Amino acid sequence: MTDTISELVSRIRSMEEELEQELERHRREFRYHIKRGRVIFEREVRQRHQVLRRKLLSYVAGARPLVVVTAPVIYSVIFPFVLLDLFVTLYQAICFPVYGIKKVRRADFITFDRKHLSYLNGLEKLNCMYCSYGNGLLAYSVEIAGRTEKYWCPIKHAKRMAGAHRYYPEFLEYGDAEGYHQRQRSSDTATTRP
Repeated sequence: MTDTISELVSRIRSMEEELEQELERHRREFRYHIKRGRVIFEREVRQRHQVLRRKLLSYVAGARPLVVVTAPVIYSVIFPFVLLDLFVTLYQAICFPVYGIKKVRRADFITFDRKHLSYLNGLEKLNCMYCSYGNGLLAYSVEIAGRTEKYWCPIKHAKRMAGAHRYYPEFLEYGDAEGYHQRQRSSDTATTRP
């Protein structure tokens, strides 16, 4: 990786930290804290949230007909999600120790904290749990795939990719045969590949 790319990656990571600090400032504005993994709002905030919760019947009655018709299609994706979850979790549990790759903590990507929002009715909470699971699972899977690619084939693509994982900037340039073989030789001396 060139010095310019290293510097840009460092600046991006610094900006990500700055963004997280700004998001934390916004969290404080909504008057909650996290204690032993549980989200706790101040009492008057919880009371205000309960007043704002839409009743389940009026929420369902107010839904557009096409939303009701497409809901089973949306929720049917749970089956491939669960299979993906099972397979990527087993994959990393079996393979990562063999290759010396650090395992991905599932809990860092899949979280169900929106259930603590008292301004959501039961159906809204279920919808939020589903989206949290789906998006968290996909991010978890990308992290596992990214660590795998970093180990086996850290070469950039010739074409620009949208949504590249966080390891991608560190990859070798497309067409850098010497760099690739040098990397292979250095990793072969450090560990034997299967």
